[in-house]
Amino acid sequence: MTKANASPAGGRAAAGRAWRKTFLAELARTSNVSAAAREAQVDVSTVYRIRRAEPAFARQWFEALCEGYDNLELDLLCRLREGELAGTTTPAGKARRKFDNATAFRLLAAHRASVQRERGRNDYAHEDELLASIDAKLEKMRQRRIAMREAARENAPTEVPGDGG
Repeated sequence: MTKANASPAGGRAAAGRAWRKTFLAELARTSNVSAAAREAQVDVSTVYRIRRAEPAFARQWFEALCEGYDNLELDLLCRLREGELAGTTTPAGKARRKFDNATAFRLLAAHRASVQRERGRNDYAHEDELLASIDAKLEKMRQRRIAMREAARENAPTEVPGDGG
């Protein structure tokens, strides 16, 4: 389709990478790899090959997909709350659907695991802060326990030798 086809892992830097921004934006908008590749004027096999070869591009791809599925989910929720959009009619006179909720649900279900996995990766981005917070909380608990033991020792009745009766 374009010069990007000749660039499996970024060989022709400027021309070979120019399509990426368009591809990722369209992927985020549609959640559709084929449509995004068409919009970016690059062959689908090329985008898959580059995704395998470049981890950074694979992460951007997955982030775009997550954004796309978030958008799809919001669109679906909006349609479910506001009802079906009326459009043209079928030959039988029934209102035609402009949006297929069943297909949207299947699509969301099919990609739920991968989206959750990516969100989990993003949660680990602040892992050091989380671990430091947990360590601080554990230290406070340990200090309270030590203080309670010391207080219990101080308040414990003392026996006087030879006062046993």
